[in-house]
Amino acid sequence: MSSSAVSGTVNGGVSFWYADDGLPVQRDPLAGDESADVVVVGGGYTGLWTAYYLKKAAPFLRITVLEQKFCGYGASGRNGGWLYNGVAGRERYAKLHGHEAAVRLQKAMNATVAEVVRATREEGIEADVHVGGVLEVAYTPAQLARLKEFHARELSYGEKDRELYGARQTAERIRVADAVGSSWTPHGARLHPVKLVKGLAAAVEALGVTIHERTPVTEIRPKHAVTPYGTVRAPYILRCTEGFTASLKGQRRTWLPMNSSMIATEPLSQEQWDGIGWEGRETLGDMAHAYMYAQRTADGRIALGGRGVPYRFASRTDNDGRTQPATIEALHDILVRFFPSLAGVRVTHAWSGVLGVPRDWCATVTLDRSTGLGWAGGYVGSGVATTNLAARTLCDLVQQDSGQAGPTELTALPWVNHRVRKWEPEPLRWLGVHGMYATYRTADRRELLTHSVESARLARLADRVAGRH
Repeated sequence: MSSSAVSGTVNGGVSFWYADDGLPVQRDPLAGDESADVVVVGGGYTGLWTAYYLKKAAPFLRITVLEQKFCGYGASGRNGGWLYNGVAGRERYAKLHGHEAAVRLQKAMNATVAEVVRATREEGIEADVHVGGVLEVAYTPAQLARLKEFHARELSYGEKDRELYGARQTAERIRVADAVGSSWTPHGARLHPVKLVKGLAAAVEALGVTIHERTPVTEIRPKHAVTPYGTVRAPYILRCTEGFTASLKGQRRTWLPMNSSMIATEPLSQEQWDGIGWEGRETLGDMAHAYMYAQRTADGRIALGGRGVPYRFASRTDNDGRTQPATIEALHDILVRFFPSLAGVRVTHAWSGVLGVPRDWCATVTLDRSTGLGWAGGYVGSGVATTNLAARTLCDLVQQDSGQAGPTELTALPWVNHRVRKWEPEPLRWLGVHGMYATYRTADRRELLTHSVESARLARLADRVAGRH
């Protein structure tokens, strides 16, 4: 990679999205002990959507959101802006609860994409939303075989409006170098993550929800959310902390904070866009084992992400999103691999963030009726939409438990009250995650070099060891 491509790159600063839209003025921290009807711990998408739907359903509820930094500091302000219908753990839920239960979960996710778009419009949140669907491409024989399997599997879960394309049809949408096929779903949209989270926080506050920022919660126990500034007591304490869950007392091995990194290019010229296509502004992914994700931003950049350093020892998280130079180079290499004509385009921003990964890679929503403790998360990177479904489900569970409503279609979904074992202690956790991603990268390189139709056995072994399948 040429040094000129990354010279002057802004590294960290939370994310490009904040560089574009500005860091928020932070709300006041908790001033002492308080009481509420519901406490939401975490001011990201999950927590804010939960507060939003609860307050809409029961305006009389006193709801307090506690956020350690500012709303959207975590994955909600750093993600790739992929609003799409993927949900982590669907295959396992099919095995545990039957295929039809998993179909219901998938259909709920399909509808969630439209619900986020609807709610955003209703609240007047300008988040650069463009509903162009999701295009996932294959550029090796092995990837094409996986793509066809993936496409058939999605159809089997009720997604009848998904389309399979060959090389020519793929190029008509986006001209990815050497692409031999793709799968497209209409259930996806591009958005600006920070504009969404800022707008959502403002909408929640306007409804009468109290938000305290700069208020880290150090411990959650029944009816108590403990902070350095005081304790908030409530019948329901809902943990919505995703990749930062490990920082809570007793939660170190609950969800692993997986690192994901991104770059954003300078705005492309019209001539450059003409060479690439991408007029539909689909979100873009691939069938590699160590996959990438990208979008065409509203201001004409490419924002592209993937795994850099996948995990920090002892579940540590970063402070400002700073990214290793080798990761920036690797992501730039992916950009040029996809679009060789952009070899000289500058990378203006690079950043990283963490997402929550349960030991069985299944997203979950839980409310313990005996304690009033609830939680949602473990989205494994598909949280922009899944957070909304999880929040509506948490809302329904609280409504049901408090006697304000009965069971709903959402409370009957198979991910509700799913329990999973904890991650292994260190150093096994670190060795396992780093070994898994090293294996995936080796498998991807082998497929590129050999052009074998068979997926690398290495990757299948890594999947089994990791517990992904």
